[in-house]
Parts: sequence; C-alpha cells; structure tokens
Amino acid sequence: MERLIYSPSTLRFRSGAVKGIFGRILIGALFLGLCGQTTQAWSQINAGRGPLNVRSAWTLEPGYLTLSTYTRFFGKVAKFAQPGQLGTNAITVWDVQGGLSLNYGISKHFEASLLPILYQDTNRGGKGYNFLDDMFLFLKIGSFGSKGNSLSYGVNLGVRFPTAKGHNVLFEPYAADKTGFGINALLSYARDPLYPEDAFSMHFNLGYWNHNDVGAKLTPSSFPKDTVRVLNMTQELSYGAALLFPFEKFDFRFEVHGWTFLQAPPLTAYSRESVTYVSPGVSYKPYRWMTMQLNADIRVTNTADKTNYPGVSKFASLPNYANWRITLGTKITILPTSLYAISERDILMKRAESRRELFEQIIKEQRETESAEEELERIKDERRKAERELERLRRILEGEAERQKAEQGNGNSEPPR
Repeated sequence: MERLIYSPSTLRFRSGAVKGIFGRILIGALFLGLCGQTTQAWSQINAGRGPLNVRSAWTLEPGYLTLSTYTRFFGKVAKFAQPGQLGTNAITVWDVQGGLSLNYGISKHFEASLLPILYQDTNRGGKGYNFLDDMFLFLKIGSFGSKGNSLSYGVNLGVRFPTAKGHNVLFEPYAADKTGFGINALLSYARDPLYPEDAFSMHFNLGYWNHNDVGAKLTPSSFPKDTVRVLNMTQELSYGAALLFPFEKFDFRFEVHGWTFLQAPPLTAYSRESVTYVSPGVSYKPYRWMTMQLNADIRVTNTADKTNYPGVSKFASLPNYANWRITLGTKITILPTSLYAISERDILMKRAESRRELFEQIIKEQRETESAEEELERIKDERRKAERELERLRRILEGEAERQKAEQGNGNSEPPR
C-alpha cells in the first residue's frame, strides 16, 4: 500500500547527528518543565493511582489533587531520493509528544481528570507540530468492593475534544477532527486490600471508543486529490493488563495494552491497523508526594500497512505506528499539603487504627457467616500485617527515645577544664 508522507522539503526532521537527537528530546523535556502517551484515549498517561498506561479501579482519596507531566519520543531514519539526483538521502524523522494530566478526587467513588496534550509533532509542512494538541476529560467511577476484599472494580467515562490544528498524525493512533467518546471497564486485584499500593497488584481494562468521525476528511486541504471521506463511525475496542511490584523506593511494572478496530477508518488514515504494545517500566519515589517514571513501549504487533494515498509522494520505509517509544514523567501530589509534613510514624499509627477497624468488621462478618474458618484466616493475615507495622513503629519510638536520652546526656555533661 502507498503511504502519504509530505515531501522532504516540507517535512520537519533532524539529521542523524547526535546533537540533533538529544537536542530534540531536551527541548521536549524543558518545554514541560519536568520530565506521553498516544492520542488514543485510553492510552493517555495516568496521573491517578495504579500503572502508567492501564487504569486501576481505585479512585483518588477525596480532596487529593495530582499533577503528572511527561514527554514521549520515537525516531526513525528514513531514506528518500530527490528528483533529478542519483542515490538516496537519509533523514531522522521524530515523533515527540508532551503534555500533562490533572486528577482530582471528588468523593470516595468519583475522580475527575483533565489531560491536555501540549505539544505533538505532525511532520507536516509549515511549523510541523501542534502547540496544544487534543484535550481529554475523564470521569472515573470506581473503588467499589467490600472493605477487606482484594478485588475492586469501576468504569471510566471519557471525551476527547479536537483542539489540535492538525489530525491523522504519522506514528500516532487514529484521530479525526471530531469529538470522540468512550467507556472503559476497570478491574483491580490487590494483595493488601487496605493499602493496595504497598503490595503486589494486578489491573485489567476493557474499553470502547467511538470517534464520531462521519464526514471527516483526513488529509489537509492542500491535498485536493483526496476525495475520500469517513462514511461510517470509526470504533475501537481497547484492552490492557498490568502487574505492579512495589518496593520502598522503587516500583516495577509490566503492562500489555492495545486496541483493535470494530469499524476501521478509511484508507487515507495513517493508523488503521490494530496494534499491541508491551510496556516495562520503573518508578522512583524520592518523596511520599513525588514519583519519577521511566517507561518503554515496545510494539509486538502489527507490521501490516493498510494505508493508501494514491498519487502522493511517500516514504515507504516508515511504519504507521512507532516500533518503540520512551516516556519520561514526573507525578506530584499537590493536595493535601499536609502530606508534605506527615512523618512515617504518623502513617504507621494511622494504619494501625485502620487495621483495628478492619478487625472489628471482619469479626462482625464472621458472626454472620458460616464460613468461620475462612474468616479466621483473614483475621490471622491482617494480624500478621498489623504486627509488622507495630514492630516498625516500635523501632521508630525506641530510636526517638535513644536520641532524646543522648541529647539530654550531652546537655548535662560539664565542659572539660
């Protein structure tokens, strides 16, 4: 199949030199102020709880406000021949995206998020980028499940507003200049249901997205040869699964996510193929309110090319989707501000109180059920967790007592004569 790619003279690119490579990435990072995901709705970077690509069923605590900023990049060398010249030339074509995500916990079961894409390479004539690309608005309804149960579930409702100047972007998932909408089912399992982010967890998503793009023209107005229009609403089925392995300072994750078309866009769309990515990643937690993230997306399908732009120049060596991409991001908790000053001792004491409340609930449930043996195991498991936390609290208190004793001893000692 033939592929539209704008002529070398109008294509935004950097040469293959090291200076060009790192300069482009650095610009994206500095533009954000801190260290993305694709324009496909459910793959947007997650500033809430859980993994980076796959959504968790957990909502933020009421009153919590988080901010994530990110930059994501991919590059590939493309070869082309100038008319009237012998041989071929090579250029490095880049796809850089940057944006942010704001998440707010409205109540126990409701969380809202706003995700504007601030910068997106388009590799077209003119500027060759969108400054303020599309904007997404999500409402998560989640954190459902009985207290003490490892399973949580919920749904995520989303709307995409076409605020970008140009759409149908090379390397990026399909998007038209129309308002899209969708729904995503969420399921999460946590080994420690009371503090799910402190123990191993699994997350599963299944979503539907409607691009609402009937009548859209996917190529710029400068290409009058294209008479193709979208005749049927483009629809996608998205999916994802993730494993999280948290530790004291680092969290490790492994995600699988992708989408398949229920109704594919017309032949003039760059990204009309189904695709799947695997995404290993690591997060570093220097503070309780800050997380720094590194993620790699590796495409495992699809190498097929179903795009067709008859009679238009092309680079046949370029894929529709990025073969790989790297994401750098930082997530901070803005509210509540009390989180900045709280100590580990305060956290452990709060958890001990929560464990006590859970014990009382389990004992109450035990009296109302015939499966007493199963409930007894739950009590034992919670007791072991509480004992570990109380032991940590005891060591902290002993350390504080020893420091106070040492300080008093130094204060009472007479200076040498």
